[in-house]
Amino acid sequence: MALVGVVIGSKSDMEAMQPCLDILKELGIEHEVNVISAHRTPEKARHYGQTARERGIEVVIAAAGGAAHLPGVLASWTTIPIIGVPLPSGELKGVDALYSIVQMPAGIPVACVAVGTAGAKNAAYLAAEILGLKYDNIKRAYEEYRKKLQGDGK
Repeated sequence: MALVGVVIGSKSDMEAMQPCLDILKELGIEHEVNVISAHRTPEKARHYGQTARERGIEVVIAAAGGAAHLPGVLASWTTIPIIGVPLPSGELKGVDALYSIVQMPAGIPVACVAVGTAGAKNAAYLAAEILGLKYDNIKRAYEEYRKKLQGDGK
């Protein structure tokens, strides 16, 4: 059963989020991927948010560029943690998405990571940290990664 739901606003976002999916796989975290647009398929976004917990999802990673409403819209429909990944697009290269995700109203929190590939990777690692509070196998896998990171000097 998937513990992490990765939601992208369009199929074109898949390339940017591939590092996230690779890390989740490396850490042994079951996940699912869905394409849901906050603007083009709002009913699908509502349904996803409302049913995520009952389907076993414990963390959602939502990636979007431009207005980047997807993470906030999903957060409005669920109380499970949402990690927003701002994707670079257009002339502002993701700064608009970053501002959109971090400016959530009080009471509807969305964690936000860096723009682009670094953010995609950190979203997976943050999900691992959150899930590691409950799942020892994920905690161990993430701690092992961190030990290797220290040894690399990277």
